[in-house]
Order: sequence, then C-alpha cells, then structure tokens
Amino acid sequence: MIRVATAECFTHGFVAREIHAYSMGYPGGYSWSVDSDVVLVAGLFIPTLSGIRSILKFEPPEPSATLNDIKVYTEEEDERVALMMARSVRELTSADLGIGTTAGIGRGGIAVVSENREEVINSDVEADLRFSGAEEILRRQRSGIRCALELLESFLE
Repeated sequence: MIRVATAECFTHGFVAREIHAYSMGYPGGYSWSVDSDVVLVAGLFIPTLSGIRSILKFEPPEPSATLNDIKVYTEEEDERVALMMARSVRELTSADLGIGTTAGIGRGGIAVVSENREEVINSDVEADLRFSGAEEILRRQRSGIRCALELLESFLE
C-alpha cells in the first residue's frame, strides 16, 4: 500500500479528494490509468502563509504579494514552494508520497516527492490570482488537478 499526503493551495484539496475516492473504489472525474493500492493519509488545503508556518512547520519565502494572508508567488517561486510543501507534508505524515500545489502568478507549481524522487511541473493554464477572472482561475485549477494526478500516476507506475 502506498501512502499519499497532500498540501494544496490552488487545487483546493481536490487532488486529495480524488486520491481518496480512487482508493475507495469510486473515483470522481479523473480517469485513472494505473491500478495501484493507495491510501490518502491526509489532504490539507493551505492557501495562507500562517497555515504554512503553523501546520507545515517551515518558514516560506517572502511572496510577491499577499491577499488576506494568501500567498501570491511568481511561477518560479510557486515551483519552489510547492516542493517545500510536498516535502513537509510527506515528512509530517510519514507518507510514501507528498504532493504540494500552489499558484499565484503564472501556471503555478505542482510537486510530487518520494524518498528517492522529486519532480516539479506546472499546470497548462496561466493566470494571476490578483487580476484574473474567476473562469481563468478555475481553468488553471482544473488543469492543475489533472497535472498533479498525472504526475502522481508516474510515481505509482
């Protein structure tokens, strides 16, 4: 059994929800291409700096902007922070795999980490949390969920 934990921002916990549903035999909207024995240890939605500090227990880099304590990083910073989030949630939960997602300006960062492998990718949609409309933000979210689950599958194969 492979234990997975997530620390999500722009994917709003939907990656965790889909992993859990898949592990229980009723996957949601994602078409899984692997047959793996996985279990969700924890699924955390952490959009704020204070959440990172108090729950994930690390000091995040200074963001480009904040909106009510919600971190807004550039794409490059998002990649770095997503990796930090994935490492932290994996370590804190003793999971086999950790997933981190965060997006402010650009395509966001999506990271999956294991004991021997770390990979960071982006969604396929650019948006800016400060200025983009809701539909654009939601398109980036949907892309990020799909990309995160595809990357997770590459770790499960």
